[in-house]
Amino acid sequence: VTFDHFEILRAIGKGSFGKVCVVQKTDTKKMYAMKYMNKQKCVERNEVRNVFKELQIMQGLEHPFLVNLWYSFQDEEDMFMVVDLLLGGDLRYHLQKNVRFQEATVKLFICELVLALDYLQSRHIIHRDIKPDNILLDEHGHVHITDFNIATMLTKESPVTTIAGTKPYMAPEMFSSTKPTSYSFAVDWWSLGVTAYELLRAR
Repeated sequence: VTFDHFEILRAIGKGSFGKVCVVQKTDTKKMYAMKYMNKQKCVERNEVRNVFKELQIMQGLEHPFLVNLWYSFQDEEDMFMVVDLLLGGDLRYHLQKNVRFQEATVKLFICELVLALDYLQSRHIIHRDIKPDNILLDEHGHVHITDFNIATMLTKESPVTTIAGTKPYMAPEMFSSTKPTSYSFAVDWWSLGVTAYELLRAR
């Protein structure tokens, strides 16, 4: 699959490395979101390793409550990721619009996110950045976890000790004033708890 297999319909966002467009695959007519990542900007910001790690992780995943990667390719200037198209906005957007989610709705969100995190744990993946900004809604009101840029694999041979994430959502064990401390999947569950509280309090 190459860039020529898609028709660009419109731009829907702009990220730190490029833009995001709505595209349609020409043979199946299926709609996707295509994320452009400028290679030069990735090199300048020392993000090449993270981008390839994100691709490696996402290529092995498929779950109804994740933003799934379907195709990836590159040309001379850019790398491209073709993922699920979700146009319902992220939960941060809705909170900033002063949307107050009903308790039953938040329960549904949390149940779906629990299923997604349980799946990630079964694949030995820690997301490390669960927060409203990284949870997208689809047209039916279901949630999907996105942004695996700082996700990591946990194995017995390589414990995770690096500090990564968004501070208000990070678990206490990720911070150490003396020496690096290893942590596990529990950090994602902590972040989910903070997110649930924020959704219920609507702030």
